[in-house]
This record gives sequence, structure tokens and C-alpha cells, in this order.
Amino acid sequence: MEIKNKLTLPKDGIEGLKENFSTDAISGFIVFLLALPLSLGIAKASEFPPIMGLITAIIGGIVVSLLSGSRLTIKGPAAGLIVIVAGAVAEFGGGETGWHLALGAMVVAGIVQILFGVFKLGKLADFFPLSAIHGMLAAIGLIIIAKQIPVLLDVNPAMTKGKGPFGLLASIPEFLLHLDPKATLIGVVSLAIMLGWAFIKNPLIKKIPAPLVVLMIAIPAELLMDFQTTEPAYALVHIGNLLDNVKVNVDFSGFAQTGVFVKYVIMFALVGTLESLLTVKAIDMLDPYRRKSDANKDLIAVGIGNTLAAILGGLPMISEVARSSSNVGNGAKTRWANFFHGFFILVFLLLASHLIELIPNTALAAMLITVGIKLAHPREFIQTFKIGKEQLAIFLVTIFFTLYEDLLVGIAAGIVLQILINIVDWDLLKTLFQTPTQVSFTDDEYLVEIDKSAVFSNYMGIKSKLEAIPPGFNVTIDLKNTRMIDHSVMENLHHFEHDYAATGGKVTIIGHENHVPVSDHKLAARKG
Repeated sequence: MEIKNKLTLPKDGIEGLKENFSTDAISGFIVFLLALPLSLGIAKASEFPPIMGLITAIIGGIVVSLLSGSRLTIKGPAAGLIVIVAGAVAEFGGGETGWHLALGAMVVAGIVQILFGVFKLGKLADFFPLSAIHGMLAAIGLIIIAKQIPVLLDVNPAMTKGKGPFGLLASIPEFLLHLDPKATLIGVVSLAIMLGWAFIKNPLIKKIPAPLVVLMIAIPAELLMDFQTTEPAYALVHIGNLLDNVKVNVDFSGFAQTGVFVKYVIMFALVGTLESLLTVKAIDMLDPYRRKSDANKDLIAVGIGNTLAAILGGLPMISEVARSSSNVGNGAKTRWANFFHGFFILVFLLLASHLIELIPNTALAAMLITVGIKLAHPREFIQTFKIGKEQLAIFLVTIFFTLYEDLLVGIAAGIVLQILINIVDWDLLKTLFQTPTQVSFTDDEYLVEIDKSAVFSNYMGIKSKLEAIPPGFNVTIDLKNTRMIDHSVMENLHHFEHDYAATGGKVTIIGHENHVPVSDHKLAARKG
């Protein structure tokens, strides 16, 4: 099977374009239908001009696809960065000034991402506890929901000014008293479609992207209700002309606010990089050809795309998971599907931009609330609890501090709590960031022996030893000498087992049978 896969791998480059033109173009078109409204909504929610979401998607498709190290991921603006972008705009003064100054921090963050790739820091995601990462994403989901509820109800934006996530949630009764009935009706119907589409059984209907169905209903409803003359200006999307907007929009004078500038450079670079790396890893597991992406090359490509997008005024981009999953599901074979998705957005923007301005903002809010619900779905809480109570604690602490303060404080709180949990006794302090890992080769088999502790903070050292093992062998990972194995390492070893099997090899994990798991879950932390 592996030999067959290797022989039938889709070609890359121009040959790949010729070989897979129809499948990649069709998938790119379907992803374009999904990306167009989401990119507009993400930009608007980020306090950027809506057209800038489309400019980012165009750059992510047409430019970054040619440079990327992953074949099936779609590059574009992501809901997961809304919180950071909107926060940057607000802290740099808000409005158009805040937008221009936030772009300066984004340019520098893009250069930092390029350096991450150049210095081969694509393994950066392995340093963070998985429950803290999931907690960060869930917190982002909750913030998106809180910010989009008043948009769904079409209340005056002045009512939300200066309110954080907790304040917005507490104000929901007030928003309900001031909702706009016509616009809210479109928003609620749109939300019902977005949430209910997953339950459609007909495979033919299911292939139609839910956001496209929303637009097919929301735009005619808006025209029927004559929003252009009966509703306030904030009820509809306004984008303007592409050629008027494509220029150098970045302003670096925000560097004078050194603390704020550095803070957002770190957040853009760190969170954007984490989300991209996690998506690349997830999509590799969906790739029917089992191709392994070059994470460092992909980071360089995303960094170049982010630098260019920020100079022109666009949002930061990542490898976006929902659009990438749709790309795989629709039969994409190569990077050209991402190219086509950007190309179709460009053509639509040049030829039919007037149609975009017919979209009610409540419909876009419904799409973003759906994204927020997926990120903060109750199953995330349940799954984390099943893995272990200590993982749920890390998950909840990360969420709380992210909502209360910001993403950097939230992820830092999760890391600190995981470290405290991992310190069973003072002896383990010595191996928090480095653990003895021996690799030996006997009788055509590799034996990897890990001592002391195997925890998130020292896993990068373990991983470097594992990645040095040539493909196609039998590998035994012996954990009998460890006194602590945390959840992040258990899951990462499981991923290594899966990836190594794709090379024709076999991985057996032993020695943890006598450890005491903190729960019945197979990926639970264990103590020796």
C-alpha cells in the first residue's frame, strides 16, 4: 500500500497544475465560496475595513500557495486571531489610526515568523501543554460569541464600546431590548442554517457550503426588506473599491508605545504560529497520500504572506483549519487548490464587488458565532475532563485568564499550572526542560529509553531524538524508567506512532503499564 501511494503521489509545481487542474480548481472554487463571507466577517469583527479580509485571502492563496511547505492547507484570515487584532486596534487608539498602527506590529510579527522558520522553530507548538492550547482556542471562541451577539441583534455599535467579554455577556438582556427585528430575523435564520447544516443527510446538498446557503437567503431577504433605505448604515457591509484600497497602509509610529507594540508582536507571532502549526499537523493526518509537510518552510511562507498583507493593510493569516478541511474533503490534490481559492476571490472582487455590499452584517455575525461555538463546544470541556481533572484545571485556568486579561496571560497561566502539576517532587525539577533519552540500534530495531520524566517542557528534546530515527524500522519506546508522563507527551507519542507508521515502520510503546494513570483515558497523564 505504501509503495502504491508513493508511486501515485500527485506531482508538484506546473506539472501538478496540469495533472490535477480540474480537481484543484473545483475544490478551490468551493473553498472560495466558504472563504468569501468568512473573510469579510473576520475583518469586520477585527475592526479592520472588511475588504482587507479579502486582500489577506487573495495573498494567502495566490502568493503563499507558491511558497508553502504544506500542500493542502488554505491560507487566509482566521477567526482565532480576531481577539488579538481587535485588541491591537483598540490599544493603538481605535478607528483608522488604530488600524494603521496595528499593521506596524503585524509587519514585525511576520518577519519574526519568517525567522521562526529559518531557525527551524516549526517544533515550537510541542513546547506548549495541549490543554492550555485548547483552553486558549476555547477562550477565543467565547470572546467571538460575546462580541458577535450584539452584531447578530443589529444593535448600535456604540452600546458595545469599551466592553470586554464579561461586560458584553452581562449586557445581553440590554441588547435584546434594543434589537432590530428585521435584521435580527435574518441573523437568527442564518445562525439556524449554519448550526443545522451538519445534520443534513443528503450527500449532494451537503456539498453546498453552508455560508453560501446563508448568502442565498440573506441577500434576497435584505433586498425584500429594503435595508438600503430603511436600516442604519451599520446593518450592511461596506467595502469600497479594491484599487483604491491596495496601497501601503502600514504605519510604524506605534513603536513609540513600546510596551503595547512588543506585546502585540509577540501575540501575533506566537498565536498565529501555533494555530498554523496545529492546522498543518491536523491536515497532514487527513491527507489521503500521507504526505508530511515541511513546517519550517510553511512558517516562512506564512511569515512572508503576513508581512506583505500587513504592509497593504490586510489581516494576519494562518493555515486555517475549517477551510483546509473543506479543501481535503472536496478532493484537492495539490497547493494549486489554495491558489485557485485566492484567484476566485480576486476575480469576484474585481467584477462583482457591488454584490458584497448587499450582505447583512447579521448574516456574517451568524457565521462567526458558529465558528466560536465550534472552538468552545461543550464537548471540548467534556473531552478534557475525561483525560484528567488536572487537564480540565489547566484548560479552565487558561480560559479564565484569557477572558479576564489577554491571550498571553492566559497561555502563561496554563503553562505555569502544568509545570506545578508536573513537579511531583524536587527531583523532577532537574528534568523539566531536559530529560535523559538514549537511542540504541540492535538487530534491525531501534530502542528509545526515556528516564526521569516525559513532560511537555522537555518533549522537544525527546522529539529531536525520535525524528533522527530513519523511516521504515521497528521502534520501541521504553518508558519504564520515567516517574512522570504528562498528557501532552502521551498524545505527542501517539502522533509520532501514527506518522512513523506512514513511512512503513512500526512503533511500540512499552514500560508505562505499571504507571498509575490519572483517568481511564488512553492519553491520560501517568505517574510511576
